[in-house]
Amino acid sequence: MRSVRFSPSTIGSRLLPGRLAVRAEPWLLRLEELLLARDARGEAGRNALLAFIIRVVNAAIAFLSQVLLARWMGSFEYGIYVLVWVTMIILGNIACLGFHTSVIRYIPEYKAKQEYAELRGINRASRLFVLASSTAFALVGMLGIWAFEPVIESYYVVPFYLGLICLPMMALSDLMQGVARGNAWVVRALLPAYFVRPILILVFMGVALLTGYAPDAKTAVVTAILATYVTTILQFLSISARVDRKLPPVKPVFRMREWTAVSLPIFLIESFFFLLTNADVLMVGRYMAPTDVAVYFATVKTLALVHFVYFAVKASVAQRYSAFMHGGDHAGLAAFARETVGWTFWPSLAMGVIVLILGKPMLMMFGEGFTDGYPLLFVLIGGVIARAAVGPAESLLTMSGHQKICALVYALTLALNVALNMLLIPLYGLWGAAAATGIAMVFEASALSFTAWRKLGIPMLIFLPSTKHEVA
Repeated sequence: MRSVRFSPSTIGSRLLPGRLAVRAEPWLLRLEELLLARDARGEAGRNALLAFIIRVVNAAIAFLSQVLLARWMGSFEYGIYVLVWVTMIILGNIACLGFHTSVIRYIPEYKAKQEYAELRGINRASRLFVLASSTAFALVGMLGIWAFEPVIESYYVVPFYLGLICLPMMALSDLMQGVARGNAWVVRALLPAYFVRPILILVFMGVALLTGYAPDAKTAVVTAILATYVTTILQFLSISARVDRKLPPVKPVFRMREWTAVSLPIFLIESFFFLLTNADVLMVGRYMAPTDVAVYFATVKTLALVHFVYFAVKASVAQRYSAFMHGGDHAGLAAFARETVGWTFWPSLAMGVIVLILGKPMLMMFGEGFTDGYPLLFVLIGGVIARAAVGPAESLLTMSGHQKICALVYALTLALNVALNMLLIPLYGLWGAAAATGIAMVFEASALSFTAWRKLGIPMLIFLPSTKHEVA
């Protein structure tokens, strides 16, 4: 029999004053249920909590590292580095061509069906495919820089060439994160990219400056390359070894036509999503100076405390959506999906209030002039809360086989975002970028919620009541 001596409710009743203990008891019982439950929902809840904690730590590390980089380099060089690094993150994700997400769908499915030959096949094929495709992306990118060098600002050319060297490792890291998520290994999925890599970038940059290298964008990109290669290689070896240990020694079966057919629509979704998430930074870089890019990016990084709630929930529930769907349990899927909306919205709302309170002092840490971005937080946080109000609806649609219409939603949202940025940035500067992003987020949330309801009958919106089918 399981001991509850050290359960949250027991500890709370012993340590808290009487009246406070009574008020806290319902919350402590829910926490106890989350921590001790042995079913799939309990596992997903613990994974979401663990992912949330990792992202909190990541937000603190990333914020500190960006503050130090901005102070070390100055706003101009920091703006150059930001634009290059954001572009590499986007291209690394896109270069996976959807395989980094489709493995999250197939790994639970093949495990449930005990199709170990196919499971071994997709693990092996996805790694080779992503390395090949990302290398091709890097080569095409270098060719593009060479062809368009006369119309590119000179201070961007060398940093972009350097950044493309990192592309295969960025893509492989995203894939291995997907493999870990498909196996519900939350720590192995998130720790390398969200903890180890930013710390190594900061350490390597500090060492470079101490040894006499210039505090510029080129030095920062080189340190980021080194950190990414070290992190990704260690991540690859660790996850691959664990996967191989848990699989029986069967001959792999490759279903490349099927996997590619599923991955390509996901590739469109992920491409549109990442471009949508970072389009404002890229468009500011297109129309404004590196110093403006630096201010806007610092403002966006301050938003990380709100963003990571959505990403933490998404990272922990996608494989459960797939398991419910392929297990034929639509009622369970609907109830669980509705629950994840609450997991996303309420913490996001709380973090949004905290960021608005602390936003100005946080931006002051970056240096002089960065507080110009503080008023933009009110617009941007409104958009993030709107997205949180529908939970991880995109993952629900993708894992349930509706990736094509999900791709269409993101294509329309991206088109709206880019069009609004092109219209508003020349007129209103950074305010135009923030307004364009906020409007696009509201449109995205509305479209995803409506699509989930039409295709699955699941009302993915925080204030909508559950359907009779769900309650039954």
